[in-house]
Amino acid sequence: MLVVGGSLVGMTMGLLLAQRGVRVIVAEHHRGTAIHPRAAQITQRTMEILRSVGIEQVVRTRSTEQFVQDGAIMAVETLAGRELAHFVANLNEGIRDVSPTERVFISQSLLEPLLRSRAEEFGADLRFGTDVSTLTQDASGVTATLRQRDSGAEDSIRAAWVVACDGAHSRIRRQLGINVSGHGVFSQSITIYFRADVTPLLRGRNLSVIYVNNSTLRGFFRIEKPFDRGFLAINALGDPANPITDVATGLTEARARELVQIALGSTEVPVTIENMMPWSAAADVADTFRADRVFIAGDAAHVMPPNGGFGGNTGVQDAHNLAWKLAMVLRGQADPRLLDSYEAERRPVAQFTTEQAYARYVTRTAPYLGTDNMQPVAGDLDVELGYGYGSPAICDAGAPTPGNPRNSKGRPGTRAPHVWITRNGERLSTLDLFGSGFTLVAGADADEWCDASRVAASRLKVPLAVYRAGHDFEDPSQAVSDAFGIGYTGAVLVRPDGFVGWRAESAQTAAETAIERALNILTGRGRVGG
Repeated sequence: MLVVGGSLVGMTMGLLLAQRGVRVIVAEHHRGTAIHPRAAQITQRTMEILRSVGIEQVVRTRSTEQFVQDGAIMAVETLAGRELAHFVANLNEGIRDVSPTERVFISQSLLEPLLRSRAEEFGADLRFGTDVSTLTQDASGVTATLRQRDSGAEDSIRAAWVVACDGAHSRIRRQLGINVSGHGVFSQSITIYFRADVTPLLRGRNLSVIYVNNSTLRGFFRIEKPFDRGFLAINALGDPANPITDVATGLTEARARELVQIALGSTEVPVTIENMMPWSAAADVADTFRADRVFIAGDAAHVMPPNGGFGGNTGVQDAHNLAWKLAMVLRGQADPRLLDSYEAERRPVAQFTTEQAYARYVTRTAPYLGTDNMQPVAGDLDVELGYGYGSPAICDAGAPTPGNPRNSKGRPGTRAPHVWITRNGERLSTLDLFGSGFTLVAGADADEWCDASRVAASRLKVPLAVYRAGHDFEDPSQAVSDAFGIGYTGAVLVRPDGFVGWRAESAQTAAETAIERALNILTGRGRVGG
């Protein structure tokens, strides 16, 4: 496997493939991991993925060192001035019951080295300062030329599949002729990295994201511990009803310092400008996520404004959806048609999430854009954990509407529910049972489903773990059976990405036939791709 791009999404892709024993090269243009903070909100779903590769705790530790956690998301005229609105009172308030993880803030400059270290532990071949200069497909694979930026040395490699995670301006996507559609670019924005002691202006408030809306500028702050540095992202200047949206062109350091002081609401706090990074605020999704043996993921497949913190998380979840499918196809455990389900599953999620980020941009920063072309704002939890898949790689699933994950109840196509359990004296989440292969979770009296699944999996040579409530883990109050909607005699099949692929709510005749049919569908041997 070849992964083009080794930032957040590409590094995750390489890590997840290597974890599954796939030989993978990750080629990254830059000579190392991110050097600019590019602070990111990490959702519970992404934290669950990090938990599955064994780095959740170190990420939480580093995030706490960098940012105050559980802060509010609010809008102000200036940091020192009037408060305008509270969007989120506490980043984790009211959501800890749905996941073993929590939302955190951590910059990519801290997160990417953790991903890199774990990927290398799993055996990924990470090549920084390396460009993919040519890419040629044929019926059996892809031939790529890798060029080292410093030496100019070239290396020709052969890969079964390629995943392009090379960003919003993806050269691979353009080379493949894949277009994007959506709202397009609506601001040439700037992020100003600065140093300033803002402790007195915070006035003891715990603020994770601080939107600034006044007659001079619209944007948002993130402040790092010990509250002496941060960044200000600016999307628009001047008249709020008819703003200047090209903020980046011609911006000088002196003007940047002035804008930071205006947003702070104080000219008495010394401000040092460290860096300025222009970027385009856009909301677009690629028309397709695949061209034969090349897939696209992350910003190469979808770009969205940072409002809501969904962008990088959506890319990480792309990687999580695709990695297990590629690994199983490469091992001969699944039919290549299973790979058709990547676009079928992830593109609708990307479209929904991009529209939700755009809606937050309009309502929080740019009301002048109007709401005629905007989705209603859905709950953050619905966006982060409540999406589902309706592809042919899910048994008997329709097209699920995003909603509160507490209501999924183990329906096919939805993320499997989190329930705390005890197994061999250890407290685990049900999510900790999933990942290496398929998993059958059965009710306390569902012996027939358990036996049938073992026989079917052995015949099909599909990896399968079997857990029966009350036997393989404690479930005294039947919490797991209730959460999964299986009672005492039903069962669910959960895919390696933690999504329910099949469910029987009670015992059935011909259990072995039903399980075999389900596993065939989940591995692309059934009706995936026609």
